[in-house]
Amino acid sequence: MTEPSTAAENSGAAQNQPPQEVSAYSWYVLGILVLVYILNFVDRQILSILANDIKRDLSLTDADLGFLYGTAFAVFYSLFGIPLGRLADSWHRVRLMSIGLAVWSVMTAVSGFSKTGAQLTVARIGVGVGEATASPAAYSLISDYFPQRLRATALAIYSSGLFLGGGLSLFMGGYILEAWNAAYPLGGPLGLVGWQAAFMAVGLPGVLLALWVMTIREPLRGAIDGKPTYGSPQPFKGFAAELLNVIPPLTLIGAARRGPGVLALNLIVASAIALIAYGLSLLLGRSTLQQWVFLGVGIYAVYSWASALKAQDLPTFRLIWGTPAFLCTTLGYGMVAFVSYASSYWGAPYAERVFGIAKADLGFTIGGTGALAGFLGVIIGGRVADALYARGPAGRLYVTLFGLLAPIAPLIGAYTTDSFTAFVIYSFIAHIMSSSALGGAAATSQLLVLPRMRGTATATFFLATTLVGLALGPFMAGYVSASSGDDLSTGVLSTLVTVPIGFVLLFVAIKTVPAAQASLESRARTAGEVL
Repeated sequence: MTEPSTAAENSGAAQNQPPQEVSAYSWYVLGILVLVYILNFVDRQILSILANDIKRDLSLTDADLGFLYGTAFAVFYSLFGIPLGRLADSWHRVRLMSIGLAVWSVMTAVSGFSKTGAQLTVARIGVGVGEATASPAAYSLISDYFPQRLRATALAIYSSGLFLGGGLSLFMGGYILEAWNAAYPLGGPLGLVGWQAAFMAVGLPGVLLALWVMTIREPLRGAIDGKPTYGSPQPFKGFAAELLNVIPPLTLIGAARRGPGVLALNLIVASAIALIAYGLSLLLGRSTLQQWVFLGVGIYAVYSWASALKAQDLPTFRLIWGTPAFLCTTLGYGMVAFVSYASSYWGAPYAERVFGIAKADLGFTIGGTGALAGFLGVIIGGRVADALYARGPAGRLYVTLFGLLAPIAPLIGAYTTDSFTAFVIYSFIAHIMSSSALGGAAATSQLLVLPRMRGTATATFFLATTLVGLALGPFMAGYVSASSGDDLSTGVLSTLVTVPIGFVLLFVAIKTVPAAQASLESRARTAGEVL
């Protein structure tokens, strides 16, 4: 068994090796992955600029809009992210991403045919399932194309697609909606109105991008770290088995296979979650029942998956669910995502309602400045995180902590000012600061697992940004807004209550990451891993 001190010495020796060169092809692959992530967030975020029109045409509330953008998408994104992350660890990651890109692009286009909130919910679920392939595959590919010293930078560059896509979605969505409605004031071909045409216009190009993605070369896992790892000879058998562990009600079959005691406990947990969901709907209003049902399904699925992972792959379970440093890192970043998802989604609808700005102008101002702020923040944050990592394994998390605390003042300024110019400036500053948090948190999560576990670790990391940040942040803001007379200012600022929780989680992570990283291999061996 390797002692922590020996692991630390080996880590130090590795850092004294000559720096590994990064090929031009690696940067080319990263460029394509950024395009994929841009489209990922165009298709996801376009709901923001279309929100007020959808609310009017489908007779929805702000809480419904928060549910559609957040929970309906996030729960299935996170659920399928687990088996798809597992598949990314054992199958051809490039093919997986290409298929997923085609699926979510088609489902985005299908959103344009929605006539009711229920139909749009189904389409959003499809987008979530397709997009669940992207980041587990991309994070794993980037970790095999870039050495440790540049990994946070590469992941930050990839993550810039989030902000570029979010900004581009506002610009494209606003322009398409207004142009379509101007050309067809009574509805265009197939009776489509502007927001429906916008969904179709941004969805279909993804099918062409999927063909380009297919040309990327698949690298050997772990080779760049000197730990070559080969995929499973039967990846889809493992994927099908994973579905039994995470997708309800198939989870009952998976639990039954592990014994009657496991099944009984699974049913008890499911019943408890159902009762809590029903209780929350009684407490907060029957109209919120769909929110708590979806979220309850997600939490139950995560429990089922974690218990199955413990039984089937103890080393992976121990390094992810059994490592406080990993959990505090992911949940700590989840608190950053809680606030940032709420403010980024509701920014355009808020400005349209409060300042009376046209959608095309909002797309240019809020979309353009948001994209620039996110791009600058995530790139600068990634570079600073890598520089701080050179001083210690937990160094990157100081940037994540900054991204949690620094946006508070500008967010308060943005959602209390009477000036649209001041709103844009404050939002720009807050967006730069919050976006700086991602690269360091993501790279730290990859640091705490073995190469074969990276796809699963990424899926787990995104549980925090989806089930915690995306499924709850936008909904909470919308619910508080709807409960206070459509006051989006109060709604968005209410999400700041999660900041103290994030501070405690990141503080614990900073204290525990060094020991967790130093004992990584010894803990894996203790759990039965053969290295």
